[in-house]
Amino acid sequence: MYENIVGTLEKMGTHAFEVIFIDDGSHDDSWEKIKKLIERYPDQVIGVRSRRNFGKAHALSIGFKKSRGRIVFTMDGDLQDDAIEIPRFLEKLDEGYDMVTGWKYHRNDPLSKTIPSKVFNFVTRAFSGLELHDFNCGYKAYRREAIEHLNLYGDLHRYIPILVHAEGFTIAEIAVTHNPRKFGKSKYGWKRLYKGFLDLLTVIALTRYAKRPAHIFGGSGLIVGAFGFSILSYLSVMKICFDQGIGGRPLFFLGILAMLLAAQLIGLGLIGELIIKHRNAK
Repeated sequence: MYENIVGTLEKMGTHAFEVIFIDDGSHDDSWEKIKKLIERYPDQVIGVRSRRNFGKAHALSIGFKKSRGRIVFTMDGDLQDDAIEIPRFLEKLDEGYDMVTGWKYHRNDPLSKTIPSKVFNFVTRAFSGLELHDFNCGYKAYRREAIEHLNLYGDLHRYIPILVHAEGFTIAEIAVTHNPRKFGKSKYGWKRLYKGFLDLLTVIALTRYAKRPAHIFGGSGLIVGAFGFSILSYLSVMKICFDQGIGGRPLFFLGILAMLLAAQLIGLGLIGELIIKHRNAK
């Protein structure tokens, strides 16, 4: 991987660069090879090793903090990303974009990865409104000012384009070569879909409602409250006009529960607004 990166940069005539390797708690001999590269190229190679696997978001966050360049690339270490694409990313950045993300157009992965990926990208497009084909492609290029606004944790690395776009930065997408996997074993598949959906809800809340919590909580409360009010109104009509007993009906308790939940949601939204106002006043 290092040889491919350096070879591409030398052909471009680029000599001012650094390569940062993040070993996220691997159990093979990756760290030993990274240390040899550091010893051989101390001015170009930086290595960071985590004591255990903390996840990709944590690894990317460390890499961003360690980086010093005006342009920052992220690539997976399994050689499925090809360094030969670097000039195309830079050309797109030169068009005025703040971030360029890859699109694995011809993906060399088994169906157990490609189908969940298609579902993930479809749902993410629908909820975010950002028209990208491949949100989770690890091959990306950023201007430094774009990564300075990123706060990654958990599995939010899947939604970096949404987080960057929410800060007002411009994003472009280019199709990239995706080589067959020869090394390592993927940990992604169907089981990540439900976690990804929960993370998507988190991202939407952070990007759209972080500064207006009453909109998300209050809006939900109004919907639930309307549902509960409709139930109780119907039961009231049945009681008053038709003299039907409603005290023991499950629908009666559902209506009361909905009204109580609505009051809690609206109250939570108002409390959130007060907290934000208090923080902004400091």
